[in-house]
Amino acid sequence: MMPPPLTLAMLGGGQLGRFFVSAAHELGYRVWVLDPDAESPAGCIANRHLCAAYDAAAALDDIATHCAAATTEFENVPAATLAYLAERIPVRPSAQAVAVCQDRIAEKSFLRENGLPHGDFAIIHTEADIEAASARLFPGILKAARFGYDGKGQTIVESREAALAVFRAGAPCVLEQKLALDAEISVVLARGETGRTRAFPVAENQHLRGILDVSIVPARIEPRLASDAREIAECIAARLDYVGVLAVEFFVSQGRVLVNEMAPRPHNSGHYTLDACIASQYEQQVRTLCGLPLAEPDAHSASVMVNLLGGLWFRDGAANASEPDWAKLHAVPGLKLHLYGKRAARPGRKMGHFTVVGENPDAVLEAALTARRDIGIKDD
Repeated sequence: MMPPPLTLAMLGGGQLGRFFVSAAHELGYRVWVLDPDAESPAGCIANRHLCAAYDAAAALDDIATHCAAATTEFENVPAATLAYLAERIPVRPSAQAVAVCQDRIAEKSFLRENGLPHGDFAIIHTEADIEAASARLFPGILKAARFGYDGKGQTIVESREAALAVFRAGAPCVLEQKLALDAEISVVLARGETGRTRAFPVAENQHLRGILDVSIVPARIEPRLASDAREIAECIAARLDYVGVLAVEFFVSQGRVLVNEMAPRPHNSGHYTLDACIASQYEQQVRTLCGLPLAEPDAHSASVMVNLLGGLWFRDGAANASEPDWAKLHAVPGLKLHLYGKRAARPGRKMGHFTVVGENPDAVLEAALTARRDIGIKDD
């Protein structure tokens, strides 16, 4: 166990890192943030911001000398960086676990090798792999193996010919069957070094232009499906020998839950835990990193989280940026607004979110969707 007031390291300075810094401060820890962006949201509130690349040896040596343990807020921190630090201080999750989650080929292969439910897919390295792919995979989704998130690096391909046209860039990909979806859900869990696991309530997720738009808790699915999703997520964490906070996204299709992808960190769909649970996913991240007992993950309220993207600042066109009228949100009972402190808004950039909490799930959803509309978010 690593008690406060030790210093922790966060690799990554986005909003997930910012919430981690806040949670760690509340528990009495100091935090250093490593991020190459001089204005990173987490770096702005950290005890120290190391403005350097994730593989900068001098910065990593500084962390290893002065920090008790390190974690990450996004999966694209090089696994080699985590392995380098792990030679000197605890790093959670491990480089090996992150490496599986940061590459779709490794991720899909892990699911297949461990007998975990997933949609049909083919690994694509060459045009010949597309030519050899099963006809069942069309129409499908061609996804870049690396650096894909929020819909980036993904293209719907209706035919083999379309896949060949898209692939000519040559980057390794995964070709996934396009499934008929009943719902999309996610499980965020915490797993400690002893193997004890605690999963938060399942979230039901709705996306807009490939980016998470709304998360609804409790998810409006059969209890059996929610139980299956938690069980599969816990199995994944155990097979990875995972220590930390892990998010697993699922498709619900034809009465089954199928793993879509994993994120070795807190997750956008888990933001609701800040306001609807006794301890948030970020506090659990601090606890798993430091070997503290895990908090109970139960929700005390129904909740709906709504993302606030940068396009909201450009309601009157690209040349006319203006701050949204936040008073409309502050006037809503049960609504909590979170803005991330990012200096520049741009379309598609996550600038903040709000969560509505309450006792009645239907009333909470209605209030959240009304607030979403009133602040200017459009469905088109």
